[in-house]
Amino acid sequence: MRFEGKSVVVTGASSGMGRQIAYDFAKEGATVVAVARRQERLAELAAQVEADGLPGKILPFVGDVSSRETNDAMIDFAVEQTGKLDVLVNNAGIMDGFEPIGGISDERWEKVFAVNVNGPMYAMRKAVQVMLGQESRGNIVNVASIGGTNGARAGAAYTASKHALVGMTENTGYMYAHEGIRCNAICPGGVKTEIAGSMMADAGINQFGMGRSMAGLDGEIRQAEPEELAAAVLFAASDEASFMTGACVKVDGGVSVN
Repeated sequence: MRFEGKSVVVTGASSGMGRQIAYDFAKEGATVVAVARRQERLAELAAQVEADGLPGKILPFVGDVSSRETNDAMIDFAVEQTGKLDVLVNNAGIMDGFEPIGGISDERWEKVFAVNVNGPMYAMRKAVQVMLGQESRGNIVNVASIGGTNGARAGAAYTASKHALVGMTENTGYMYAHEGIRCNAICPGGVKTEIAGSMMADAGINQFGMGRSMAGLDGEIRQAEPEELAAAVLFAASDEASFMTGACVKVDGGVSVN
């Protein structure tokens, strides 16, 4: 088991990719602080991990990841429960409505940045401070997007927010490389999740922006399963990726090559 005895924090862990990431870390022996707003979903995840007899366990932590207080508290909780922090996975994120810059509202912009940029920054800052005080150091994995490497796959707010997350990943990976702290990102394309399904059914989607963002995607490339993205996250967090830092790995089935 790659993560036996490890202490891991995963945000956005109540559903979809985040839930799978948390489950898979527990499957490999980690104690996982699973962070989300929906307490009942976190309780269900913890119960499933126990019922399945996995070697690790889930410690639910309810909070809003756009809040600095939540991010500080979840890291403190992990250290209180396990004595250390080995891995932080910033998975929580929200989509925009595909609005181009001329159609974006202040409210949408600020909400997307609060979750997709401010939250990871708060968590990374706290995690690095903790890791620098540990002999074992640790590493960070951010879930970015091909929207963070390409300007044509989402609206203005989401695109800018994920570019910011990619930039923070690269900067952090470089700045702390000599300290033994790694920071990487995975950049998914389409993923089969509840959020993706509800987004496509949203009558508030900017049809012009979505049409432009989907141009050239003919449906031949399928959406990823959450398990496929979780596998990439666990690899990036593992000792198998010991010399990988500041990397932003596209896991999109080839969409970004098109």
